[in-house]
Amino acid sequence: MSVEFIGFINSRSHSEIIPATGPTVNPHYIETAAKIHELGGFDRALVAFHSNSPESILIAQHAAAAAPDLGLLIAHRPGFNAPTIAARQFATLDHLTRGRVAVHIITGGSDVELQADGDHTTKAERYARTSEYLDIVRKEWSETTPFSYKGAFYDVRGANASVHPYRESGIPVYFGGSSEEAIAVAGQHADVYALWGETYEQVSQTVARVRAAAARHGRSPRFSLSLRPILAATEEEAWARADRILETARTLQAQTGYARPSEIPNEGSRRLLAAAAQGRRLDRRLWTGIAELTGAKGNSTSLVGTPEQVAEALLDYYRLGISTFLIRGFDPLPDAYEYGRDLIPLVRELVAREEAQGTTHAA
Repeated sequence: MSVEFIGFINSRSHSEIIPATGPTVNPHYIETAAKIHELGGFDRALVAFHSNSPESILIAQHAAAAAPDLGLLIAHRPGFNAPTIAARQFATLDHLTRGRVAVHIITGGSDVELQADGDHTTKAERYARTSEYLDIVRKEWSETTPFSYKGAFYDVRGANASVHPYRESGIPVYFGGSSEEAIAVAGQHADVYALWGETYEQVSQTVARVRAAAARHGRSPRFSLSLRPILAATEEEAWARADRILETARTLQAQTGYARPSEIPNEGSRRLLAAAAQGRRLDRRLWTGIAELTGAKGNSTSLVGTPEQVAEALLDYYRLGISTFLIRGFDPLPDAYEYGRDLIPLVRELVAREEAQGTTHAA
């Protein structure tokens, strides 16, 4: 399909409106989430990474076993494994899942969070290290004879992996980060550049920046947008639902851990907050309420309306160059089911109609 949908699988039920309870790793929850996404027509599901989270590769492996037709997007932070080892881990899992693996590179914008894993580099150093890391990962995936690589961070001699990606096209590399350093590295390495749910104007600007950075390397990445759709039978009911979500999130902040930090450490969050400063309702139906409340901790903006209205808004983003949508809800499993039943088929139909009419998204 020319449009891709990615969901989200956590190790247990948890969101801005659901305090985490029970075991940190709940195998049954992972299995259920994987099956809901698979049956709902999602192409992939993201498994996130944080300095205090369960290991993303292992969660993804369990999800892949439960849902044999679902692709996985595994968040990975460069610099903590040797790049040659990470390349072989992903290639091995790619074979076990018959080509269902993709990697989401998150370098990390918060110095404090990185220090929890013993990393005391600056942001500029981290992105420079990420670039070398991905150079080596790509070589480990593609080279059939021993290779060496010497940079400021890595000195690899005689690397020669016996396992390569399952498909000849390789393992797709998704990439996040909005700083100048991130855009430069994304231009060199990203197959898919991922941004959070910003305004039409902001998305257009970022797409242009990344395309310009990629053109310097003769590359043309695709683009992914992350949103939290809020659906209901009528527009009024959808906005009322958004209001309830906001009030619940505000009431439960101390329990869920989504309190707004005193400092906003990353550029992506600052961009969402800049949008929120323009108002809670922007463009057709972009809602910034949760981003404003939490300090834009991650993917925190929504499209609010009926499935038909939200599908039309997603088509607007498609026309700006977005071909992948990462969508997850505030009530994770029921929302994923609802997206698969009511939203994804509508968007695919609209995009197919657009393409049949000879209209393509922004070049």
